[in-house]
Amino acid sequence: MLVKGAVKDKIELLRRALTFFAERPMTFMEVCGTHTVAIYRSGIRSLLPPDISLVSGPGCPVCVTDQGEIDAAIKLAGKGDLIFATYGDMLRVPGTKGSLQSLRAHGADVRVVRSADEALSLALKNPVKEVVFLGVGFETTAPSTAAVVVEAMDRGVQNFSVLSFHKLVPPALRLLAESEELQVDGFLLPGHVSVVLGAEPYQFLSRDFNIACAIVGFEPLDIMEGLVELARQVSESDFKVSLLYARAVRPQGNAKAQELIEEVFDKCDSKWRGLGAIERSGLKLKSDFARLDALLKFDLKIEDVPLPQGCKCGEVLMGKITPKECPLFSKLCRPDTPVGPCMVSSEGSCAACYKYDYRVM
Repeated sequence: MLVKGAVKDKIELLRRALTFFAERPMTFMEVCGTHTVAIYRSGIRSLLPPDISLVSGPGCPVCVTDQGEIDAAIKLAGKGDLIFATYGDMLRVPGTKGSLQSLRAHGADVRVVRSADEALSLALKNPVKEVVFLGVGFETTAPSTAAVVVEAMDRGVQNFSVLSFHKLVPPALRLLAESEELQVDGFLLPGHVSVVLGAEPYQFLSRDFNIACAIVGFEPLDIMEGLVELARQVSESDFKVSLLYARAVRPQGNAKAQELIEEVFDKCDSKWRGLGAIERSGLKLKSDFARLDALLKFDLKIEDVPLPQGCKCGEVLMGKITPKECPLFSKLCRPDTPVGPCMVSSEGSCAACYKYDYRVM
């Protein structure tokens, strides 16, 4: 880990504290793609005592998007005579037949946008063309999609719709907590999602499952402090949701963002890559906004689609294996030739591992 001065001293103290509390084997999981990248980039795993295992969970929204949803997006983008707007990470995710990037190379009007608002601007500037925005992400990006939906309705925009594949983090955490295959002692809870949600939606983890929880930031010190707190909770059987990211997260979250999500979306069952179907873990547009729902507007169906042959993204997202344990890692699956989304997304476990922790032998 490349650190200097006082930070190095603090990290060493935290490492010693972590060793002190690690009285037995403990498994902790981060469920935030930004945490995953920060952990690989900083080399935090090299500081952990032998009894502490840190695994990556379903924290990358691009990675957990179901294969059937990817295929549906590609099918719609290829219809022609429309503009398909998406975040950049979705462009290269492989579908059953090609990707949004390969479609664009063959003439489809697929455009990368940095925000939902930019997608709506495309519709306003191109009134004779349909514009579809692919809405992906967790509670972090859902409010911006909701705000654009409200604006489009208020302005009477007719040539704009949203393909909503947004997902909710707490239901996935419940599934992980209930899993008999995966025994997790504690969660490093997502910082960005928690800015919106606050701490309350996670309380069931400590209350019902005796799982240690800590909401942390993204610096190495933040993450090490979180791991120490998780180990302390487990060691002392003092299970709670500790808020260690108070400089950005309020206990009650962002009320305005929560209201926007509630106003625009209904919860629905949703399929997650690796986790399967999870009840009330997705967001679909309410009936009041049905004319902006791309699934309804284009009569689009989400099919059950098998995963790419040999791809272990699902197992990686569940924390069952590490990226290096996938037989395709660094061989058939590399950043320039990805087989699964975990090697595509900037927040994917496999991409982060390849960039920061892979050495060609």
